[in-house]
Amino acid sequence: MNTISIDFKPFVEWDNSPFILFDHQGKIVYLNNAAEILFGHVTPKEIYDIAVAYAPQNFGFMTTTVSLNYDAFSFYALTVGYENDDQIAIRLYNKPRIRQNIPIQKDKLITTDINILLEANIALFKTKNQNSLTLLTDQEIPRFKIDQNNFSKLLRKTLDSFRASDSIAISLRMLIGEHIIIAGKRESMVQLRIEANGRYVDHDDEIKALTENTHIACSLKERSIKLDIPLIQ
Repeated sequence: MNTISIDFKPFVEWDNSPFILFDHQGKIVYLNNAAEILFGHVTPKEIYDIAVAYAPQNFGFMTTTVSLNYDAFSFYALTVGYENDDQIAIRLYNKPRIRQNIPIQKDKLITTDINILLEANIALFKTKNQNSLTLLTDQEIPRFKIDQNNFSKLLRKTLDSFRASDSIAISLRMLIGEHIIIAGKRESMVQLRIEANGRYVDHDDEIKALTENTHIACSLKERSIKLDIPLIQ
C-alpha cells in the first residue's frame, strides 16, 4: 500500500494519547491536543528528559512499560523513537481506569442523548444568567445509560460555579483511545469540559459528592471543571 499521499496528522490529533516531537535541544516541534492538555500538569522539560532516558540506543523506536502519574493523568507505557540526531518523539499510553468497586444501579439508569440533556440544563442556566457562552459538542456521541436526575443536579452545580464569569466555553467530546473498566466490562468515555477566566468554588463539595458514587470522574481547577463520563450501554 502506498502511504506517501496519506495525511496522518488528523489521526494523531484525534488520539487521546499524548504525542510530542522534540528537537535535539528539547524544544517542541509538534504536539497533539492531548499533549497540550498534559502540559498543563507537567513541564515539557520533564517529558523531554523521560524521552531521552528511554530512547533506544540506535535509530528506530522502543516501547517500555512504565508507571507515570501527573494529576488525573496516568500512563502505563511509552514509545520513544528517532530517525536522526535532530529530533526525538515520545508517545504516552493512557492507563485504563478501573472503578469496579462501585456497583451499577441499573434501576436508576435511563438511555439518554447527552447532548439534549446538556442543552436543556444550559437553557435553564441561561434563564438566570446573561454570561457569554460557547458550546462545542460532538453530535455523533451515541445514546447511553445514565442517572438523569443525578447528572442534571451535577450539571446545574457545575454551571453555577461559573455564574460570574464573563465568558464560558463548554465542550463535549469523545475520549478517543481511552476507556474505563466497570464490572469487568470496557466502556468508552466522553469528556465534558467547562472553562472560563475564573469560577466560584462554593459548589465543589457538592460536585464531588454527586460524582462520588457514580463512575463519573471530576477534575476541579481554578478556571475549569472537567467531567469524564462512561458510555454505559
